[in-house]
Amino acid sequence: MPIIDGRVPPTAHEITTGQANRVWLVDAPTPYVLKHYGTAARATNEAATLRLLAAHGSPAPRLLRAGTGGDPPWTAQRFVTAESVPAGRLLAELAIPLNTVHRIPGDHAGRVAGALHYPTWPAYLHSRLEAYETAAPHLASEARSLRNEINNTALDVQPRLLHHDLQPGHLIRQHTGQLVLVDWELAAFGDPLSDLARLAVRLRLDDLSSIADLVHVHDAATEHRLRLYWRIHRLADAALSQPR
Repeated sequence: MPIIDGRVPPTAHEITTGQANRVWLVDAPTPYVLKHYGTAARATNEAATLRLLAAHGSPAPRLLRAGTGGDPPWTAQRFVTAESVPAGRLLAELAIPLNTVHRIPGDHAGRVAGALHYPTWPAYLHSRLEAYETAAPHLASEARSLRNEINNTALDVQPRLLHHDLQPGHLIRQHTGQLVLVDWELAAFGDPLSDLARLAVRLRLDDLSSIADLVHVHDAATEHRLRLYWRIHRLADAALSQPR
């Protein structure tokens, strides 16, 4: 394999799909995907998460090299020959790979790397609400309401690995049949129900029953936590999509 140094070879094909990063497929003897990130924190987080997933034998691309201090920061990942799981099949196919990911424990809450670690999951949620309120002051009332609800909800959970950007296109099926989750730059440690709530927001679901089926638990406390996280992720989208 040629030296991977983060530079885009002349023969690379750009496959960027509209996100903040730029992505290329490099046709080396062993093809790989080169990603350039808008921030070093995202590159650092994805690189650390891919290493963690590899250590646990979980379904994710293999990290080849990373230059998180580069300009721009970058990662190179083994190219996975696969097709995206159709949106209509996403919930049915997601349970097994996601359950594997959610078994991986963390020793803190928040992003895997590249950002501040929090001692508890509620502390991380409070920090996110502060960020959303700062970005969109007109949403302060909803942020305060959610802050009070966090304080009055039992959220003493053992942090587990979350993909935290589940959506169509991020679950792919290899030609071998194995399902693989891609795009880990927003990965965090926290409550697995937050992963499902974020997916519900991405799928624009108001009825969370189909999402709740993924965890096979329908008690009132679980449903309350799922609805709480759903509201937080909706606030995040509303706040962070505001013009600066």
